[in-house]
Amino acid sequence: MDRALEFEGAFARALLDTDADVPGPVVGRRGASAARRFAVYRNNVYASLTDVLATRFPVSARLVGDAFFRAMARAYVEEAPPSSAVLLRYGAGFPDFVDGFPPASAVPYLGDVARLEWAWHEAYHAKDAMPLSLPELVEVAETAEEAVLTLHPSLQVVRSTYPIVTIWELAMREGENEPARLPANGEDALVMRPQLEVEVRRFPPGGAVFVQALAEGMVLMDAAKRALEGAAAFDLEANLAGLMRSRAIVGAGPKSLNETFPQKNRC
Repeated sequence: MDRALEFEGAFARALLDTDADVPGPVVGRRGASAARRFAVYRNNVYASLTDVLATRFPVSARLVGDAFFRAMARAYVEEAPPSSAVLLRYGAGFPDFVDGFPPASAVPYLGDVARLEWAWHEAYHAKDAMPLSLPELVEVAETAEEAVLTLHPSLQVVRSTYPIVTIWELAMREGENEPARLPANGEDALVMRPQLEVEVRRFPPGGAVFVQALAEGMVLMDAAKRALEGAAAFDLEANLAGLMRSRAIVGAGPKSLNETFPQKNRC
């Protein structure tokens, strides 16, 4: 039994290491080369993992073309093979890999677009939560200065010096070939799944910093001060109203006891 487990481990390691020798017990059919047979199996594994990444990062693939993306994805698989049989988390490091992949340097925003897509993936698989009702939101507004807000568990923030939301939107519009002018400034994205569909929105000035501060557990007014430090155009009322419209607030309460309206899970 121990020998069987040892062989399984060696077989799995060799599959994802192109420099590894063919595991000893592997033989070819009817005298055929064992190395050739194993190479076919190894290639199928690489192709399957590349397909996983292509499915997870479809906009990135569309931006650079299928051939380029698959070559880049295969290089990622070689450098960072899965560490678990559960592939739900596989690809988390892909955006960072893209940033350091020399052939992708001609598309400098590609890594941030991949981060946006990973945030979409994270939001899609996040837990459900019920947003606060209108009366509860009204009560929050009345004590806003000292309120600590609990945000939806699916909420993700992606910041970029490139207009990644616009790029993502344009790439999602299949069949449209008309050239589009990209904004000169960067865009920060709010990604969330308040109900069944994942939504991607642009943050207004200072909005990303504000939400990140709230996610850290900062009192609402302190979070607003932090946002103002980086963006003089930050508008607290507009940003708070935007979070309410997005159904992003699922709990609120005073800093000392944030249980006035605890988060309510749907499932």
